[in-house]
Amino acid sequence: QLQASGGGLVQAGGYLRLSCAASGLTFGSYAMGWYRQAPGKERELVAAISSGGSIYYADSVKGRFTISRDNAKNTVYLRMNSLKPEDTAVYYCAARGGRGLSIFSRDSEYDYWGQGTQVTVSS
Repeated sequence: QLQASGGGLVQAGGYLRLSCAASGLTFGSYAMGWYRQAPGKERELVAAISSGGSIYYADSVKGRFTISRDNAKNTVYLRMNSLKPEDTAVYYCAARGGRGLSIFSRDSEYDYWGQGTQVTVSS
C-alpha cells in the first residue's frame, strides 16, 4: 500500500513537501513516481526515481521540484518549491517493482498507486 500526504493550500511562490509511505513491499526494490492530475486534464508524470537512484523530472517542474527517497523509512518525497497556480492538481505516488536505473513513465508500468493528495496553489 502507498499512503500519500502533505498536500494543502499554498500561495504562489510557496512550497510543500509531499510524502508517500509504502508498506507491504520491499521498498528498496521499487521505482517510484509522482503523478498529478488537474481537473479536465490527463494524469501526467511529474517526477520519478529508480531503485538505483536515477531521476526524471517533467520539463514543467525542473528546477523547482525535487524527488528523493529514504529506503530506511520506506518513503518517497516530493519537495515542491516556487509553486505556481498551474501546479494545482491531485498528486499521486506510484510504485513499480524492479531494481536498477530504469525510469518508468507510463501509467501502465506502475504496480501500485496511492490515494492522492490535493495541492492547491492560489494566485
